[in-house]
Amino acid sequence: MRDENLEKSVEALRQGDTRAFDHIYERTNRAAWFTILYLVHDKMHAEDILQETYLRAMRSLSQYRAGSNFTAWLCTIARSLALNHLKKAKREVSTDFEADAYKYGTREAEIPYLFDLAARILTPEEYEIVMLCQVSGYKRREVSKMLGIPIGTVTWRNNEALKKLRAHLKEDNA
Repeated sequence: MRDENLEKSVEALRQGDTRAFDHIYERTNRAAWFTILYLVHDKMHAEDILQETYLRAMRSLSQYRAGSNFTAWLCTIARSLALNHLKKAKREVSTDFEADAYKYGTREAEIPYLFDLAARILTPEEYEIVMLCQVSGYKRREVSKMLGIPIGTVTWRNNEALKKLRAHLKEDNA
């Protein structure tokens, strides 16, 4: 299933209509954001990587196959850039401050405990679906279109992920 309006906007952008970017960004930014944030766990770096994702996507727009899933293509770019960031960060020497940066507010300390818990205990597929459905407010059919998977799979993974989270929270409170 494709998002016809998104495909039209991508084609318009290819033709030079820069106003189409607004619609593309509106339809795809949350999926790309959570793809990046899931990997880097740092809001500041995620924002930088998100910007780079759109810059790279706009430069590579000619490589996008019309009619395929644009959101998935964009998220692939986002994931690649986030992984490159992590590889680069591993090569850098870290200080104690960097290791404990979340205590000082430079990491994604604002993410509620539940986001961190979800990132730790859910599979990447479950996490992405929970973030898109529960946090970003997309409907399951929209997530199904974005990810190119059946709505039943989205519903099942979302429900299973929520069960895992509830069970883990009950264990912590017991």
